[in-house]
Amino acid sequence: MKHGSRLWLLMFAGWLAATPAFAAELTGTLKKVKESGTITMGIRESSYPLSYLDDKQQPIGYHIDICNKIVEAVKNEVQLPNLKVQHQPVTSQNRIPLVTNGTVDLECGSTTNNEARQKQVAFVVTTFVTNVRMAVKKKSGITSLAQLGGKSVATTSGTTSVQLMRAHEKAKGIDFKEAYGKDHADSFLLMETDRAVAFVMDDNLLAGLIATSKTPQDFAIVGEVLNVEPIAIMIRRDDPAFKKLADDTVKGLMKSGELEKHLVEPYPPIVIRAVRAFGWTALTIGFAIVLWILYAMLFAYR
Repeated sequence: MKHGSRLWLLMFAGWLAATPAFAAELTGTLKKVKESGTITMGIRESSYPLSYLDDKQQPIGYHIDICNKIVEAVKNEVQLPNLKVQHQPVTSQNRIPLVTNGTVDLECGSTTNNEARQKQVAFVVTTFVTNVRMAVKKKSGITSLAQLGGKSVATTSGTTSVQLMRAHEKAKGIDFKEAYGKDHADSFLLMETDRAVAFVMDDNLLAGLIATSKTPQDFAIVGEVLNVEPIAIMIRRDDPAFKKLADDTVKGLMKSGELEKHLVEPYPPIVIRAVRAFGWTALTIGFAIVLWILYAMLFAYR
């Protein structure tokens, strides 16, 4: 009898836990999504290869794929298989305010996870790492920060690139002017139309913009690496339930190998061109360094 009673108690407890009235109460973003029937993804329009628009003006990219997996996990958690997904374009300047004020639930762009931003927002586990460098026109002859004195340098409003430049050892004492674009495409246009001599940004973004420009052969990614940036999906602070769900989803993708699959599976032609442009730039710089070393060995040390 005792064993039978215990079995019935366990079954009854399980039934209570599965009953909505007794289930753990949803909080934060999960509660908001459950009540509204909608989740909003913040997307970027030109952040290659993480988040950008295809030829049908639909968001695609590595971080879009990951966010879609998180959304599927949210659907299961809140028991809304027909949860509506909205896409809200964001810029470097407004992405944090749109997350903090509740407009965007999941920012799926190219945001650096740093200590300063963690005071305003939270981040899912890091999913991408990039180097900050600069793009220039090849004919400018610019290859280093030291050559930027008195010149205009473009960057995107709301990013950390200019601060990184000013903090770099080789930029100390260099008086350059700042030109801001409202988004990455606008910043690249400043450099492309000679209103700035360089555009400082994440190298993967620069490579994508060069590849999709009218004359990709005219540009190069050059100069010192200003910083190595961890990039992550952004969410609201003080929302442990939603962060755990998002973190667990990404960790599950890592463990299963599916995250790696998204990295190695064929990208659209636009991204392939970006990778090729970046590769040729790196090869050109490496070849120039080898020539300089040979010159120094043959002539400088005579």
